[in-house]
Amino acid sequence: MKKIIINGANGYIASNFINQLLKENYKVIALVRGSKKISADERMFKVLSEINDEEYISNDKLTVHSYSLDEYNFGMPQEQLQDIFNGEFDYYHFAASLKYDRKSKNEIFGTNIDGLKNSLGVYTEHANASSRFFFISTAYSCGKMDGLFEEKFYDNADISAFRNYYEQSKRYAENIIKNHIEEKGLNAHIIRLSQVVGDNNSGITKTDYGIFDFAKRMYSLSHRYPNETVRIKVDPEATQNLIPINLVVGYLMRTVIIKEVPQIMNFTSKNAIKNRHILQSVAKLMPINIVPVENLKKAEMSPLERLVSVGMSFTGSYININLQFETKNTDLLIAGNGFSKHYSLETEEQSIFDMLAYFVGNLPAPRGSKTTRKNEATV
Repeated sequence: MKKIIINGANGYIASNFINQLLKENYKVIALVRGSKKISADERMFKVLSEINDEEYISNDKLTVHSYSLDEYNFGMPQEQLQDIFNGEFDYYHFAASLKYDRKSKNEIFGTNIDGLKNSLGVYTEHANASSRFFFISTAYSCGKMDGLFEEKFYDNADISAFRNYYEQSKRYAENIIKNHIEEKGLNAHIIRLSQVVGDNNSGITKTDYGIFDFAKRMYSLSHRYPNETVRIKVDPEATQNLIPINLVVGYLMRTVIIKEVPQIMNFTSKNAIKNRHILQSVAKLMPINIVPVENLKKAEMSPLERLVSVGMSFTGSYININLQFETKNTDLLIAGNGFSKHYSLETEEQSIFDMLAYFVGNLPAPRGSKTTRKNEATV
């Protein structure tokens, strides 16, 4: 059985992927950035323990290496790299900066573009002909385009074509891989992810990005200003494309198993969730009333509403959109072998509510809280 090499291995998606790989007895090499405060091993085992409700036991199929994405040869001795990249393997490049603001442009491009170039350099020097390179991109490399975002390469564009530098950096990174495919014969595949949420079977949610970051902010404010009504500049009929982590892991496992994998795949949900439902769910779980107002002007906002608006600087970029993603190649990936019988393919409104309930129910009580959770018994 081939081994799987993963960089950025302690991230939310990568660690859940590794957890499933280990369950299915694959040999996994995890490349993790260590620090003076916490070693690469400790960081990896900590996140795996959290996934398994603190019951994770060290697995002899998992080897963790400390690496530096921006250093030549990842800051590793040549002998160590030769051992890591020996034999047949698939390599998954998860490492990325998730920042998005203008101030962080250099860091974003340094990690998401220069880091990828370095990763490709290490891979091409040591990989054999049977190995494959998988790049984890984002479905939002589509930028501000209208219409269907197809499973194909798109030309680089100025920042004005994107909502933020994160999206732009991922488009540029995809085209770096395209050049390696065309000029060097790289056996590479692009996986574009939409917003990854919790498990749509159990409701367990251990990420705080996107709608969960919004829920966390509203939870804190609702306990400082209980039972207030807050208007938010949101189109209630616009949608969020939310794909559950268990489905993403299922798709990733198929890329390991299937020999002929499509070159570009949009891992997105076919059942987008309306903002109206998300806001109603958040409000149901805490002492606050949320009213979506599509054309709310800043001058009309109360001080509390302005505070909410500032906290939505990232989420707000995605809250009034209705994107359409092609999934033809992803459908080919999962065709046959009863895949749909083992995975709930669609994210439903109830499962999103369950995820938000789990997430909010596990938030620590805010300091100086004036009230308790709404419907606490149901959380």
